[in-house]
Amino acid sequence: MSIDLMPNRYRPGEAELPQREADLIARRDAVLGASYRLQYRTPVHFVRGQGMWLYDPDDRPYLDFYNNVPSLGHCHAEVNAAMAEQAGRISANTRYLEPRLVDYAEKLVGTFPAELDRVVFTCTGSESNDLALRIARLATGGEGVIVTSYAYHGTSAAVAAVSPNLGAAVNLSPFVRMVNLPGPEHIADAQAADFFEAQVRAAITDLQRRGIGVAALLFDSIFSSDGVWIDPPGFIAGAVHAVREAGGLIIADEVQPGFGRTGAHMWGFQRHGIVPDLVTLGKPMGNGFPIGAVVGRNGPMERFGQTARYSNTFAGNTVGIACADAVLTILQRDRILDSVAAVSQRLRRGLDDIAAQMPGIRAIRNAGLFFGVDIGLDNSLPAQRRAMALDLVNTMRDNGVLISTTSANEDALKIRPPLVCQNEHADQFLAAFKSALAKVIA
Repeated sequence: MSIDLMPNRYRPGEAELPQREADLIARRDAVLGASYRLQYRTPVHFVRGQGMWLYDPDDRPYLDFYNNVPSLGHCHAEVNAAMAEQAGRISANTRYLEPRLVDYAEKLVGTFPAELDRVVFTCTGSESNDLALRIARLATGGEGVIVTSYAYHGTSAAVAAVSPNLGAAVNLSPFVRMVNLPGPEHIADAQAADFFEAQVRAAITDLQRRGIGVAALLFDSIFSSDGVWIDPPGFIAGAVHAVREAGGLIIADEVQPGFGRTGAHMWGFQRHGIVPDLVTLGKPMGNGFPIGAVVGRNGPMERFGQTARYSNTFAGNTVGIACADAVLTILQRDRILDSVAAVSQRLRRGLDDIAAQMPGIRAIRNAGLFFGVDIGLDNSLPAQRRAMALDLVNTMRDNGVLISTTSANEDALKIRPPLVCQNEHADQFLAAFKSALAKVIA
């Protein structure tokens, strides 16, 4: 089956657009590269954002249940103030002494297990994963990277080559091996850990036999692109042991699950009871300002730093650090993780209630404020499930609520609101979701 790499997108001629948007799209198409695509069948046109809301030129509000990058909501006043204040003083790089960089680094590392005590700053999650792979390959002497079968880890050449999610046109590295998750294979929870470990051990054996060696197991601990297959907690532990036994490192990609999104923990890997060797962070760290990081154990970080050069002029700049410091301060001061846990329970109960009342929901999975909801009627084919999920997403968009899809078949809804989501937002979402589902199955 051929899969559209961005199925939830605008296609010319499919929607009747106001002249204002049609003219803007024509100008876009005349100047932007062909890789740009507009989301939703009828594109959304936003001019401002505030908290959980985005507003179009007519001031119509849209409830944002999709964006994880503005982790504390759009245009957070305190983060913006920190950004403006620092930009008004100096924007400098890490080759100059600047106390706020050290203050924030100490504060950030303090949220991790004690074994993870070093940090190097980047600008994006892609850069973080790229750097983590460099560190792992240098530290281990191996080249092989093990990833899940529909993983996404970024856009640089190195991480695109370990991102099966990008499609057949983007060649995977000959040094990458893909493993299946137990959830999509319908493996019972009791056998999930053994299944995943066996997959990883087979990949290790193949890499070793071909003289490639094992550099790392790289995983997003919420397995977002695979369809949010997060359970049972701890199912990856045996695979982690196998990789370390083979001399490889463990890289936890926390761009999406990190900074409290799971509610129970600051970092998604903690839900699985493991401590990785390297952890990668991205733009939610600065509420959307381009800042990221690699946090790791001193051993591989020290070896890399002493034997290889990594100079990234913009990474760790003082404006980005000010934004990141404000985000972490707010997360801790305002006990955001407690709120995430409470609101996620309300959302889960509401979705479970809707699933009990109406057809069309095959399964619900979540950790904190990250949900994967499988869509499809009983006995429906994959193409029908996918079409239904896309109809549901676009019906909700038309009703002023933003979500998207995930998984290899794009038949799972990706529901991922900013962490400042409150009960009233959850209730508005649930009402809109129930209404949209009723319309789609009618």
